[in-house]
Amino acid sequence: MMKSFTVELQDTPIYERQLLPNDPETSSFNEQHPSTSQFDCFLPIVFVLNASLPAINSLTTASYRSGPSCYSQTHNSHHLKMEENVDMISNRNIDDDNRQTTNNNEEKILSSGNIWELPVSETARNTVNPIRQICDSFFARKSRKSLLKLNLGDPTASGALPACPVAIQAINEALISRKYEGYGPAIGLLEAREAIARHFTHSEAPVTADSVLLTNGCSHAIEMAIESLANPGDNILVPAPGFSLYLTFIKSSNIESRYYYFDILNGSQLDLVQLESLIDSRTRAIIINNPSNPTGIVISKNQLESILQIAYKKRIPIIADEVYGTMTYNGAEFYPIATLKPKVPILTCDGIAKRYLLPGWRLGWIIIHDRYAAFQHIRDGLIALAQKLIGPCVLIQGALPRILQSTNASFFQQVNSSIQRNASIIYESLRKVPGLQPLMPNGAMYMMVGIDEEKYGTDEVFVHDLLIEENVICLPGCIFHCSGWFRVVLTYSEHDTREACARIVQFCLRRYSHSLNHEIIT
Repeated sequence: MMKSFTVELQDTPIYERQLLPNDPETSSFNEQHPSTSQFDCFLPIVFVLNASLPAINSLTTASYRSGPSCYSQTHNSHHLKMEENVDMISNRNIDDDNRQTTNNNEEKILSSGNIWELPVSETARNTVNPIRQICDSFFARKSRKSLLKLNLGDPTASGALPACPVAIQAINEALISRKYEGYGPAIGLLEAREAIARHFTHSEAPVTADSVLLTNGCSHAIEMAIESLANPGDNILVPAPGFSLYLTFIKSSNIESRYYYFDILNGSQLDLVQLESLIDSRTRAIIINNPSNPTGIVISKNQLESILQIAYKKRIPIIADEVYGTMTYNGAEFYPIATLKPKVPILTCDGIAKRYLLPGWRLGWIIIHDRYAAFQHIRDGLIALAQKLIGPCVLIQGALPRILQSTNASFFQQVNSSIQRNASIIYESLRKVPGLQPLMPNGAMYMMVGIDEEKYGTDEVFVHDLLIEENVICLPGCIFHCSGWFRVVLTYSEHDTREACARIVQFCLRRYSHSLNHEIIT
């Protein structure tokens, strides 16, 4: 029997690998996947933005909504069938002789109509995280080569970049103090919000504790920002290439995503005319990710100001994802967009995951920049949305003031130096390989590499076969709306980075040579 596993993005499969009965992968796949699961002169602003329906509903009563499925082939309801009746089958620890009897009993139960088949909600059906689907689909292979996972944006995964030492001291002190064991306010402890306000306030963008909400990581901050601004049927502008989790949040809420493009082959220039053409009466926000995941672009001051001009002209607020704000190198300068004298309101989303290498601590925040009181209702909506989860971990909040105040600049310099070194190693190693085109980043912790699809196949095929042959995991660019590229992370040790490059080079030379020989023969 032929089996396959598929990763899906939106409504179409983006990644498929057939497993034949004699394929050595089959046994490993079967062991780890017993059932196959389905895996793109100015006047002050006088307009006031209304909170979205989810935020309004949160103000009054627990409200659950769902919309049409955006992923028609994903999370089919048959995955939720109850295949065991615990009340009637009480002993599962039986020997092989009795197992057949148990299976017969289960078949009788299934045929008797005494079990339920519960449909999954539309919200769950619409929720798909392409990165996690692909990462979870990878399975361990027997290989003489060590597994190198250049796929997931976790700066701690390899152990080469240790977490901020001040944070470790601060969390220990907070724990010993016994002051942070109970519930806290849904929007976060006052002392933590005051610490964020002190750290990020700017002469052109003053911040107070009342402008800050604590969240369960930066991803949660982005989700709350989206839910506070947009209703089902509205649209939000997102960057391409861009972080695929934006799509997860947007689709889950039955909102439309519209992509504005950076030309990564032409100095990462932004097509401002194309961006403005996307805006209509139902556009609710523009998401700006700076520095960029996955490209490593650090958006210039001029480009940021141009986006702000369009946003003001069209009365569109900004969601600024600035979680990589401290990760810049190669002389690039990061400009927090709220400091550029914006005439539009901005929700800045950030956290400790990338700044302090603490992704597992799950602490982020939203800073509300609202010079002209356009966000009066949005602020109330955000507070309501925060009450769904009753705030992030209080213990981590207790450690935050010291983390922000006492971390030396040398910590960030060491992190950036390591990332820049790895970027240079990969760039120099791959730029000479036929059919590869690495893009040197200036920020964040990723590099995009273009591939000649005529020689290597699609980006999905490339990353799959690279895993099979060299035990190196990367991510295909298609999940970032950037087909024909793949992404690598830059947080490994120098030794492992060089080893990964050597394997990628060998893989490409074999494939490229085979492609040339095939062309000669044909």
